[in-house]
Order: sequence, then structure tokens, then C-alpha cells
Amino acid sequence: MLTWPRWFKKYGRGWLLAGLFLPGLLVAWRVWLNLAYRASTFSTIADVPPHRVAIVFGAGVRNNRPSAALADRIEAAAALYQARKVQKLLMTGDNRFVTYNEPGVMQTYAQTLGVPAQDIILDYAGRRTYDSCYRARAIFQVTEAVLVTQGFHQARAAYLCDRLGVRPVGLVADKRYYRRRLRLWWEVRETLASAIAWWDINLARPTPPLGEVIPIGD
Repeated sequence: MLTWPRWFKKYGRGWLLAGLFLPGLLVAWRVWLNLAYRASTFSTIADVPPHRVAIVFGAGVRNNRPSAALADRIEAAAALYQARKVQKLLMTGDNRFVTYNEPGVMQTYAQTLGVPAQDIILDYAGRRTYDSCYRARAIFQVTEAVLVTQGFHQARAAYLCDRLGVRPVGLVADKRYYRRRLRLWWEVRETLASAIAWWDINLARPTPPLGEVIPIGD
């Protein structure tokens, strides 16, 4: 007959139940987010209502070139601009190191796609999606925007912007086929990141690096 150690009887079963319950809770929260913002997320530019500003989220650069995911976001944002759906592109990414300038790479690529420099605004302190949304409202005075990012990221970005004072509409930037392993990693990571987003909004409320106000909103 199987007998449980004394320490397990006292502590282990609680941890076991928590270990079984927590993943389900994380998935349920992610599903709720997707459902909550599905109606305001569009896959075609023609369906996107006109806005003054689109927020383009960083997604990594290497050798001063955008990653495949980031290139898709920039291309989708440039097409949105050229369709006259938006007037300004707020490109937000990480620049905490001298050798890593995500917004600068984003701007250079957007200009090769025909977006003039005067209509590109750079946010160098968008280290996380939370920071980008917070600074869009606090620094750039944006109250509503089109969020340009991949489908897996749309709901979390919309939730954060919504709760931080920026009314969101989403444009899905899935312009190419991504490897299955990469897509699986994104989904797992996004499930955890969505839980952290809830924590940041409801409990932690961290303040990202701020600075001079640069109004570009309506």
C-alpha cells in the first residue's frame, strides 16, 4: 500500500493542487483577454477605423536589422500609413544599451518603405509592452491608437493600453508563416506574460522611465 511521507501530507498536496490549478487559471485568463478584445482587432487594413497614431511595438533586432516578426510589424504599419488610416507611427522599443537601438532600426526600415521621417516618432524606453503603453499615454499624450503587432500579442497589448488610458484598436501583423516551434514558444511565453500584465495593472503598478512630454495624440 502506498503511503505518503509526512512532509507531503502536510505541504505537498497543497502544492500539488496549486500546480494543477495554476496552469488552468493562466490559460483561462489568456482566453478571456482574447475574447474581450477580439471585436476591436482587425486582420485587414480596410477594416481599421482611421486614427491619428499607430503604436508599433518592438520585437528584437540583430546586426542592425529587424527580426522577422518586427519586420512584419513595420511593414504592416507602413501599409497602414500609406492607406491614410493613420498620420503618425509611434515606434517603441528598447534602447537601454548604446549598442542596441531598436527604435532606430525600426525607423530606418520604415523609411525604406516610404514613411517620411517627420511622421515617425521614436520611444526609446519601450522595454516592455507595459512600458510602451504607459509612455504612450504619459509622454506622448495618446488617448487612442491602432496597435500594430502579431495576433498572439494583440490581446495583452490592448489590455495594457486600455487600462493605462489608451483606447485600442488592433491590426494583426502576421504577414508570413512562422515556424511551428517558434509559434509554440510565443504562445507559452504570452500566457505567462498575460498573467504578469494583470499583476502590473492591478497590484504592482510600476512606473517606467519617464521624461519630457511630447504630445502627438489627437
